[in-house]
Amino acid sequence: MIKFFKGIVCGVFCLFFMGMTGIQVYAEEENKILPGIYADEMPLEGMTPKEAKEMIEGYVEELAQKEITLVAVDGNEVVVLPADLGFGWSNKEFVDEAAQIGQRGNVVQRYKAAKDLQHQNVVYKLEFVIDRQLVSQVLTEQCAAFNVEAMDATLFREEGGFVVQPGQAGKVVDEEASINLIEEFFNESWNRENDILELTIREDESRGTEEELSKVKDVLGTFSTSFKTSGSSRSANVRNGCELINGTTLYPGDEFSTYNVVSPFTQANGYYMAGSYLNGQVVDSLGGGICQVSTTLYNAVLLSELEVTERHNHSMIVTYVDPSADAAIAESSGKDFKFVNNTEAPIYIEGYITDDKQICFTIYGMETRDSGRQVRYESEVISKTYPDAEVIYASESLPVGSVSVQSAHIGYKANLWKVVTENGVEISREQVNSSSYQVAPRTATVGVATADPNAYNEIMAAIATNNIDHVKNVAAALAAAAAPPAPPVEGGTEQPPAPPAPPAPTEGTPQ
Repeated sequence: MIKFFKGIVCGVFCLFFMGMTGIQVYAEEENKILPGIYADEMPLEGMTPKEAKEMIEGYVEELAQKEITLVAVDGNEVVVLPADLGFGWSNKEFVDEAAQIGQRGNVVQRYKAAKDLQHQNVVYKLEFVIDRQLVSQVLTEQCAAFNVEAMDATLFREEGGFVVQPGQAGKVVDEEASINLIEEFFNESWNRENDILELTIREDESRGTEEELSKVKDVLGTFSTSFKTSGSSRSANVRNGCELINGTTLYPGDEFSTYNVVSPFTQANGYYMAGSYLNGQVVDSLGGGICQVSTTLYNAVLLSELEVTERHNHSMIVTYVDPSADAAIAESSGKDFKFVNNTEAPIYIEGYITDDKQICFTIYGMETRDSGRQVRYESEVISKTYPDAEVIYASESLPVGSVSVQSAHIGYKANLWKVVTENGVEISREQVNSSSYQVAPRTATVGVATADPNAYNEIMAAIATNNIDHVKNVAAALAAAAAPPAPPVEGGTEQPPAPPAPPAPTEGTPQ
C-alpha cells in the first residue's frame, strides 16, 4: 500500500518537472506575472508588480495628454486635456493580485491556475478617476462662458401704468450632471484617442408670468431727499445712481445689493469727482454723493417694511436725513446696503429726479397690510460730542492767500425706532438700528508758498494762533497785497476797475 501512494506522488511530480504540454509554472520566479494576464489590452506577462505598475503609469500619463473637446451651449467647444481634469487610475491593487495568480497554494493549485490561463485570459479593466473639483473649475471658468442665462420677465413704467416685458428661457451647462458624464465617459465610452464629448445642457427657465406681475400695483413705500445745495458733479452722481436703480424688478426672496447695481465708480459708468467722507475728512472721489442715493432708497425700503439684510451708517453725520436714517456704501470699506423682497409678490423700484433736485424712490408691490396700519420712523439722539479745537494745515504747495476750510462735525450716537399704529393708536415700537458718528474738528488747509519773507512770516504767525477765522482774514489781506497794480488809463485820470481778486477763502460743506 505504501508503495502505491509513493507511486502516485512520484507521478504527479513527474508531470510538472517534465514540462507536460509545454506549461511553465515559474516556480523559481514567483514575482513574475504569468502569460495570459492583461491590463486592458496590455499583456503583463513576465513582469514584476513594480514593472507592471510603471508600464501602466506611463500608459495613463500618455492618455492624460490626449485632447478632449467638450461641447458646451450652442455647440461651442472647449478643448481640455484629461490631465487638466485630474485624470488618473484608481484600481492599482489588481497588479499585486495578478502577480499572485499561479503563485499561491500547493503545486496542484498553481498548476491548475496556469493551465486555466491557457484557455481563458484574465483581463483587468483599468478604472479611471477625475478630480471633481478641477472638473467643476473647468466647467465654471471655461464652459460656462457660453451659457445663455435666463432673462426673467420684468416691469417698466409707462404713462403711469406698468407694462410687462416677457422673459426668455436660457441654456446652461448642468455642472453636476456633466461631471458625472465625464467620469462615465472615461470609464465606458472613451476610445483612448482625441475625442469629443457633449456636455449635459439644461434649460434655465425664466421667472415671472403676466398674471404674477399684474399683482404689482400698490405703493408700499416712498421717500425723497433734496440735493439742492450740491454742485454739478455731485448732482450728476446722484442722478446717475438713481437711473441705475430705477426699473428694478425683484421677485419674492430676491436680495438687492445697492453696491452691485450702482458700481463700478468710474467715468465710463457715468460718475464724476465729488466730495465724500474718508478718515474724518471730505475728499473728492469718483461717485461722491452716491450715499444719498442708497440712503433715500433705505428709507423707502423701511416704509415698505422689506427685510434689510445689510446697512451701515456714515462715518460722520449727513444733513439730508435724520441721524440713524442713513445708509452708506463704500468700496474701500466694503459697506453695502442690501435688502430682501420678503413679500409674496414681485416688487418694482421706481427712482426719479424732480426739477427742484429731489431724488425720490417709490417701491410698488402687492399691499397685504391692513388699511388702518401706519408705519413711521423716529430718530433718537442719545448723545452729542462737540469738537473742542480747530486744526490748521500749512501747505507749501499752495500760494499765500489760499485757504480751504472744512466744517466741523458734531459726533452723534443715535437710534432709529420703528413705530406702528393702527387706526391712530400706537401698537408697537421697536429699535431698528443704532449708529455712531465721529466728531471732527473744523479744519483749514492754508497756502504758505511765497517769495516774500515778510508775507511768509505773517501767514505763519497767523497759523500759530490756531484760529481759522483770523487766518482767513490775514490770508485775504496778503492775497490783496500781492495783486498787481492797475495800469493807468491814457488820456485821463480815471482808473479802470481793478482786476478780480483771487477767490475768497471758502468753507466746504460736507456732502
